[in-house]
Amino acid sequence: MFGSLGMPELIVIFVIALIIFGPRKLPELGRSLGKSLAEFKKASNELRNTLEEEIRIDEQRTTEAAKTSAQPPAATTVPHAEEEPLRKVDHSA
Repeated sequence: MFGSLGMPELIVIFVIALIIFGPRKLPELGRSLGKSLAEFKKASNELRNTLEEEIRIDEQRTTEAAKTSAQPPAATTVPHAEEEPLRKVDHSA
């Protein structure tokens, strides 16, 4: 349950806490410890979710970049040096 802490160790810790803090303060300390642990768990879950979301967005960007770089460039016609440029022919005469 608590790793290497067994029932005898937990009882000793509880008795020492009872002696140090007294019976009136102990429930209040337990509540505040529980709230602190709940807030810590919530914050760590939010951090994990944020990191996972950022990783997912980054993976989408890299996939989209790979798709756009994999597409062949648009066909362009470049006249070669050996070819004569087109001349306008006057057919009116």
